[in-house]
Amino acid sequence: MKLSINKSRSLWWTVSAAVILIGIISMAISWQNPEIRAPLRPGLDFIGGTRLQFERDCRQPGNCDQPIDITIVREAAQSQGLGDSSIQIVGENGISIRTKDLDVDQRSNLQTALSEKVGTFDPQQNQIDSVGPTLGRELFRSGLVALIVSFVGIIIYLTFRFQLDYALFAMTALFHDVLITAGVFSIFGLVLGTEVDSLFIVALLTIVGFSVNDTVVIYDRIRETIQINPQLPIADIVDNAVNQTLGRSINTTLTTLLSLIAIFLFGGETLRNFALALIIGFSVGSYSSLFIASTLLAWWREIKGKSPVLASIEAIDGSNSSQDS
Repeated sequence: MKLSINKSRSLWWTVSAAVILIGIISMAISWQNPEIRAPLRPGLDFIGGTRLQFERDCRQPGNCDQPIDITIVREAAQSQGLGDSSIQIVGENGISIRTKDLDVDQRSNLQTALSEKVGTFDPQQNQIDSVGPTLGRELFRSGLVALIVSFVGIIIYLTFRFQLDYALFAMTALFHDVLITAGVFSIFGLVLGTEVDSLFIVALLTIVGFSVNDTVVIYDRIRETIQINPQLPIADIVDNAVNQTLGRSINTTLTTLLSLIAIFLFGGETLRNFALALIIGFSVGSYSSLFIASTLLAWWREIKGKSPVLASIEAIDGSNSSQDS
């Protein structure tokens, strides 16, 4: 079965525009929400919290015979309403927990719950302090700079590798992916209380790289067909390119999603939102490469036609490709 994506491109654009609009509305509501005050519900990395580090007292007989099971530690934290905390095992006998702001009673209750599960702690080695969001803000700024740099680098590469219109529509698809992923997390933040942390920025950067890879494969096939059969209508060229790369795109996405779903289900609370962001972003990225970036290029070429400037650019591009080969 061959897809004729350009016949229904208005439908693809309408669906994407509707989802993006819903996400923007959700981000606006979140910004006005006095409990959030941000487009997405910020996690501990951005708003600060409490850091607790406990060390088992190995001077007591039998207290350190068994290694610390992080699952048991998470269960103890969940019993205190702190299941979304960031938990790490430090060395063989230490536990590090980053969580929301806790008062003295909450800290004592958590320490007691942990002691009952994993053993008695050495009071001289315990550390409890408050963590400000300074590092989180710095990571957030660095992440935004990284996103901007990646966007600029992609535009420059695609402009030289293909043409400017290819680059602009590839960037449109990338913004599409980032906006939908952020919008979905904004909705989850309002409805489910889902928070974003510095790993969410990492997820966005990963999504950008994955999405542009699929788009480049389709664009490369479009350019090859234009050079071989320049007389064909651009809509037919794009449809053929999408159909030729469809199997590859589906296989690549599905195999990646299987790993991400496993991480989401079994990777623990710390990695769950990271895996969820990648699942959403990779799925949307495959969709945008097939139905947004390619149809926008076909639409633009139909509007512009074969202008003398465009023809000369394509001729130069074709000659450069021949020399490279």
